[in-house]
Amino acid sequence: MMPLHRRFIVFALRTGIAAACCLGIWCSWKLARADRLFHQDTSQSVRAAIALAPDDWEYYMRLSLLDRDHAMELLAKAQSLDRYNAQADIELGLQYESQGNYRRAEELLLDAFDVDHTYLPRWSLANFYFRRDNMPAFWVWSRKAAAMPADDVGPLFELCWRVAPDPEKISKAILNDNPALIRQYVVFLLAKDQLQAAAEIAPRLVRAGDAQADGALLLALVNRLLAANAATAADGLWRLLIRRGWVVADDTVPNNAGFKREPLPVSFDWAFPEYSGLHSWPGASGLETEFTGVQPEDCTIAEQILPLAPGNYLLTYSYRTEDIPLATGIHWQAVDASSNAVLAESSDLSSEVLATSFMRFSVPPNTLLVRLRLKYRRTLGTPRVSGMLVMQSTRIEATAASQLPRPDGDAAK
Repeated sequence: MMPLHRRFIVFALRTGIAAACCLGIWCSWKLARADRLFHQDTSQSVRAAIALAPDDWEYYMRLSLLDRDHAMELLAKAQSLDRYNAQADIELGLQYESQGNYRRAEELLLDAFDVDHTYLPRWSLANFYFRRDNMPAFWVWSRKAAAMPADDVGPLFELCWRVAPDPEKISKAILNDNPALIRQYVVFLLAKDQLQAAAEIAPRLVRAGDAQADGALLLALVNRLLAANAATAADGLWRLLIRRGWVVADDTVPNNAGFKREPLPVSFDWAFPEYSGLHSWPGASGLETEFTGVQPEDCTIAEQILPLAPGNYLLTYSYRTEDIPLATGIHWQAVDASSNAVLAESSDLSSEVLATSFMRFSVPPNTLLVRLRLKYRRTLGTPRVSGMLVMQSTRIEATAASQLPRPDGDAAK
């Protein structure tokens, strides 16, 4: 038999282990119960959670929002439980500010930054100095906030705009070379309809960003500039994107002159509107367009905006058609992109064999952008066409008026 003292030792060990297990189970149950009560998110349930887990600073932070009458003492308790709790410093600082104790509020907000150099304390200090009308300090902390941007810096830009609705001043004051910050600033400027300012900032995004993250945004900016008839800014940004290799574009006028690739989502490339009964697709043979006979009587097949200087031009195009008779209603147009005034219009396209034809047009001095448009408009007295059009290639060249050819089928307004 086991000696008495050894039996006592074994018994004590077993008892201790059992007690430790029971204590662990009890503590785990308390924490789980406290967590469930906390997530019920009522003043009573959070107080009950605190009774079970009195050292959890998050519970006091949450209760301070549910019990505003005791918010300061609850925040102070949370702060005492975690000296590095910047959120408690900020919330307590805001409480002191609401009571008019601005000095103590400032101290707490600065303490928050001392223990946490992330975006929130910087943003909170910028807000505080904005409310105190301390503009030098406001710009200092706005710049510091911009140096470590959050996922959404829009509110910071909005605050700066309230102080100085001047894109250039904001840019000089807080903008840096962080592509995430520049990207959000471009988005902010677009929302404010500050297109020229966005165009001036865009080259910084091209230098600091990358095509995958920022290409779609800058193409959208090009489209916005074109819609606003800001030809110079749109063309400058477009050419920069080409030079930096952000977009695949051709050194031709029009761009993608042979329709051999899918167009980019920008008006400086082709657009192929979709209609019931009319379908277009680019490829190795050019632009193929099928007319089923139920397409709209007046519709655009393809179009592209061109930044052409005032002068005389010649459009050369090669095409063929299948089962499309004369007087088709299919023709090219050169249109003033701003006023939509037709500058020139070709004769109707119809040829069962590959044919090359021309359209001459002039760009007047007051026209900044030209819209080249391939159009279908049903000719009066004829049914809607049914068949195929293959537009193999296009080319526009500047030329003197005396050099413009007048082949059969060429017509101009």
